[in-house]
Parts: sequence; structure tokens; C-alpha cells
Amino acid sequence: MIGIFDSGLGGLTAVKELHTLSPGEEIVYFGDTGRVPYGTRSESTIVKYAKQDTAFLLSQGVDAILIACGTVSTTALSTLKQICPVPIIGVVEPAAEAAVRATRNGRIAIIGTSATVRSHAFDREIARLAPNSSTLSVACPLFVPLVENGFTAPDCDITRLTCEHYLAPIRDFGADTLILGCTHYPLIAETIARVLPEVTLISAGAEAARRVVALRGIKPSPSSEIRYYVSDDPTLFTASASLFLGHDLAGQVEKIDIERYGYGIGT
Repeated sequence: MIGIFDSGLGGLTAVKELHTLSPGEEIVYFGDTGRVPYGTRSESTIVKYAKQDTAFLLSQGVDAILIACGTVSTTALSTLKQICPVPIIGVVEPAAEAAVRATRNGRIAIIGTSATVRSHAFDREIARLAPNSSTLSVACPLFVPLVENGFTAPDCDITRLTCEHYLAPIRDFGADTLILGCTHYPLIAETIARVLPEVTLISAGAEAARRVVALRGIKPSPSSEIRYYVSDDPTLFTASASLFLGHDLAGQVEKIDIERYGYGIGT
């Protein structure tokens, strides 16, 4: 059983990819919708939330955890690895490796939340893998609220104008590869691709899902069930989840009190 968590809806892109790769796998998903977004929080707050999210998934009996959140992967993964009793995988290494394989000119851009960009985690990993490469990281703080509020249509002028604003430095930088460093961003990938038509897009969540399957193997369970939990009103989550999954989750999402888990695992 694999546990996946994110600050909200974005991790559903990883759920969809993982279910495609290993359709018999039982999955538990937690979206911390009551505290989204994580990307504007302090490091100490992000680590606290990540510990609580991890503690909840462990209480469900998972034997591996995928952090489908760029902010947590870049800010709290090293802490979680030290205290988590099961394998735990973030999005940075898989996405960086995919970007290094994809680039032709060695110029790789990264977009993410403010916390992800402040961490420079993607830049460091790319530099380790390809010392001669160049990177540019750009914070896109409005992308998550746009996705969470349903502004995902390719012809949405609000999202298009926001993309043009945030992505202009990447065009000027001459990147040929762009890491979508937040799992919300694939929902507006078509708009991003229209603004940067010659750039290869790398989905951090999808690459992390592939890494989980590669490292853990395919382990079908008797139920192959996907369970969904959130920390706020399930109806709000359900209304938007179909954008990520392509099907309705009505009646399948349960609210939990994440604060019951105190300061989480390892405290």
C-alpha cells in the first residue's frame, strides 16, 4: 500500500500516474486542503505539516510514501527520511534526472512555489547530475490558487496572462527544458506549453510516481482500492478532483482532523 500526500489537489496527478503504472496497487491519498498552500509558509511550519501528514499515512498502514508536493520535497524531505520507518520519496531527484536526460542545450528552468524556489533544491540536484548545465528557478505563487479554483482551461485569459508574466524570464533565459516543480502545474501544462512552445515540460509528480514503481516494484493488493482523505470540506475537493482524475469522486472523500496527529512523526 502506497501513501501519497500533498497540500491540496495537486498530488492527484501523481495518483493518476501511479494508478496507470500499477493499477492493482492500493493507494491512500491525503490532501491537506485546510492548510493549502504550503508554498508561502515558513520552513518550520512546512516541516510540522509534513510530519503530521506522514504520521496520518503511517496510521493507515502504508509501506511506502510519495511526497507529491514540491514544497515539502524541497524543504522537509531530509528530515522525514531520518524519522520515517518506511521508504519515502520526493519529487526532486526523479524530475531533475528526467530534465538532465531531456535537455539539449543544458539550460533547464524550474517553476515552483516560493518555498521551493528559495530552497534551490532542484538547482543543486541538477548541478550535481550535470555540472556544466545552467538553471533558472522562478516562483509562481499564483499558479496553485488558480488551479485550486478551477482556472485550468487552455483558453482562460487569466491563466494565460499569469503564465506570460511568470514565464517571460524563462523564455529570455533560453531554456529548452522546464521542470513543473509543483504537482498542481500539470493542470495548466497546455497553457504553459503555448507560452513556451519549444520547451520540453517535465512533470515532477509523474516522474516521482515512476520512481516509486521502479524502486518498489508492482505489488498488487487484494482490493486495489484508492482512498481519499482531506482536512477540509470534502465537497470542495470533490468538485475539482475530476479535473485531475477524469472521473467523479462524489461520496469517496473523507475529512479527517489532521491536528489529531500533534506534531507528527518523530516528536
